[in-house]
Parts: sequence; structure tokens; C-alpha cells
Amino acid sequence: MLIARDYVGYMATEVVKRLVEGKLIETKAADAVAQRLRQRMMEEITVEDRLNEEVRQILTEHQDEMRRTSVSYQEMYKKVKAQLARDRKLVLR
Repeated sequence: MLIARDYVGYMATEVVKRLVEGKLIETKAADAVAQRLRQRMMEEITVEDRLNEEVRQILTEHQDEMRRTSVSYQEMYKKVKAQLARDRKLVLR
């Protein structure tokens, strides 16, 4: 993760504040807008974490087959993760 989760709240508040000050958006509920932005940003930065968990789950389900065929866990991890990212059109760092 490139952005600390604790920093997301601050960033969301600052973005909304600057948009309002720059008269790029109008709102009477800047706090509510900042909260929604904070939630969306948190979802975005945890996409890769959720993807990693799903890859681990898939590999756990197929561990017996991987042992029988002598496939490297690390190699399969990279391949499964890349395939899921492609299928979902995710851009990973």
C-alpha cells in the first residue's frame, strides 16, 4: 500500500476543502462529501488487499493439485493474481 490508511481521512477533507475554496464545487454539507470521498478512497486502496486474499483462497482450494503437479506456489500466485486483475480490469502498482 502506497498511502497510509490514516492519511486518507486528511486527504479527503483537504480535497473537498480546496474544491469548495476554488469554487469548483458547491455544497452545504462539506463534511458529508468528505466522508463519502474518504470511504471511496479507502475502497480503492484496499482493492489489491482484497485481491491478494482472494488469490490465497483460490490457491488454498487447489493446494493438493498443485502439490501433485509440483507447481510453485509463488509462480501460481503471480499468475492467478495477474489473471484476476486482467479479468477485472484492475491497474495494480
